[in-house]
Amino acid sequence: MNKNMENKSKYLIVAMCAMSIALSGGAFIQANAASSPAAVAGQPVDLTYAAEKALPTVVHILNTRNSKIQTIDVQSSPFDDFFSDPFGMFGNPGQGGTQKRKVRTPKQEGSGSGVIISNDGYIVTNNHVVDGADELTVTLNDNKEYSARIIGTDKTTDLALIKIDAKNLPAITIANSDNIKVGEWVLAVGNPFNLTNTVTAGIVSAKGRSLYASPNGIESFIQTDAAINRGNSGGALVNVQGELIGINAMLYSETGSYSGYGFAIPTSIMNKVVSDLKKYGTVQRAMMGIQGSDVKNFVDSQKEEDKDVDLGTMEGVYVSGVTDDGTAAEMGLKKGDVIISIDGKKITKMSELQEYLAKKRPGDKVEITYLRDKHKNTKTGTLKNEQGNTQVVKKADLDVLGANFRQISESQKREFGISSGLEVIKVNNGRMKDAGINKGFIIQRVNDQPVKTIDELQAIVKDASTSKYPVLYIQGIYPTGKKAYFAVPLQDN
Repeated sequence: MNKNMENKSKYLIVAMCAMSIALSGGAFIQANAASSPAAVAGQPVDLTYAAEKALPTVVHILNTRNSKIQTIDVQSSPFDDFFSDPFGMFGNPGQGGTQKRKVRTPKQEGSGSGVIISNDGYIVTNNHVVDGADELTVTLNDNKEYSARIIGTDKTTDLALIKIDAKNLPAITIANSDNIKVGEWVLAVGNPFNLTNTVTAGIVSAKGRSLYASPNGIESFIQTDAAINRGNSGGALVNVQGELIGINAMLYSETGSYSGYGFAIPTSIMNKVVSDLKKYGTVQRAMMGIQGSDVKNFVDSQKEEDKDVDLGTMEGVYVSGVTDDGTAAEMGLKKGDVIISIDGKKITKMSELQEYLAKKRPGDKVEITYLRDKHKNTKTGTLKNEQGNTQVVKKADLDVLGANFRQISESQKREFGISSGLEVIKVNNGRMKDAGINKGFIIQRVNDQPVKTIDELQAIVKDASTSKYPVLYIQGIYPTGKKAYFAVPLQDN
């Protein structure tokens, strides 16, 4: 990505361009014993088969952000104030302050990778590869170019599903990432530094790795020492059969370039996210309703405070908090419990629990085994969504508001002394009428965000509709000059 589109830290770089390690190809090609490489103990593994299968399925993605006019606040100097108003007729001269100025942002471009998962044009990549795009251009391995549209994105897992209008494409075979083993050979295919069709090799260094890169992220990465650099994000990590086992998302580096390990989102998480984005447009996320950490991390933190803790185990998830009315609370879990298994699957750390729950949907039942005062207990409960129920969560459209809008005119800005807003020009049956909002009302802020365009309002409505509290808090002004504030629920209670 261009420097303005990168988010760097000293130790952890989210590769904004494409950690592609895609290695399996063909429209769901089945590798058989006769043609696929055989793993022989003590012998080098032939990776050419995997490269041949994967290369045609990995694409280059160009993210274009067009030039735009934006109004920004700039700090003015006392001299600016003096020369624009030397006699203090419009305020106090020489005090400095801020001024609003319109600036044109430059056109920006960034690149990444993606993996074709179906022959009719569905492509998986990272959310950060397509985030903010005005245009997406996909280039195939044979240099054919297509415009792509976004089907859905998920910031929590950093995955996105996009689509191009094409048929008979080479699609990668998707393997079960649960079956991979530490030490297994893998390939990375992608477009680092815009070097297209690049393959690197390494091994699986670890599984279920958490990096705590985002506060609310679901992280259970496959760690590999296959070389990954900026430009590889969204690409494929494949096994020696050329089958997809992960989507590359991050590199760990002190310099911004590859110097150790890359991290891929396992297909066990990817498959569920892709299925939900196709069917619902958003991910149906199942919540346990707990806050927690690895037992080892908790015990270590207590040792730093000179506290001795004996939980009866050094593996599992320490429950540091329980959400009211959540699944865990209904099952009777409390702060201090240690989750050691779910549905009979052993849990040794938080990332394993996150990965397992990422495959589930609200309404699914789970059996939790946990320790309390070193005694084992087993309970069954029904998972809920973030909004505390088992209903399907869908992104709402502006239609749910039952109103029509237009940007306010320059004369309205001058009349009301405001810089932007949306005027309600018609109110039909819908959420806004129910809330008491009438024709003529000018919307200035929604959920504490300034609203200047209909597209901005649409984006806020979509985000709010899938949040824990699906409500719009609308601030604005009536033509009389009266200011008003409304709460507009997007769902029925």
